[in-house]
Amino acid sequence: MHLRSPRHLHIAAHAELISLIAMLANVFTVHLKSVSSLTGPTHGCAYLFVVFATWRLPQAPAAVKVLAFLPGVGGLLALRRLDRGAPARAQLEEEVIPS
Repeated sequence: MHLRSPRHLHIAAHAELISLIAMLANVFTVHLKSVSSLTGPTHGCAYLFVVFATWRLPQAPAAVKVLAFLPGVGGLLALRRLDRGAPARAQLEEEVIPS
């Protein structure tokens, strides 16, 4: 059985990174107040959603939960660690032979 990270976590992690890039690009170029007022709260909400969604996953180890706290890329790193560790756990479960 292959455990994958939830789709809502994928969407929130990508929204977090995209909103951070847009926010920083705005700050370092034209610094429009309307763009800042849109991207700031969007990034904050996506960041909090990623953190809470990761902490609520029962299959997430402690390292994944800590990775989710990194702003911007933490959600994507947590997803990568979740998806990478899932086949190894599933393979270990298949190798166990009940007696």
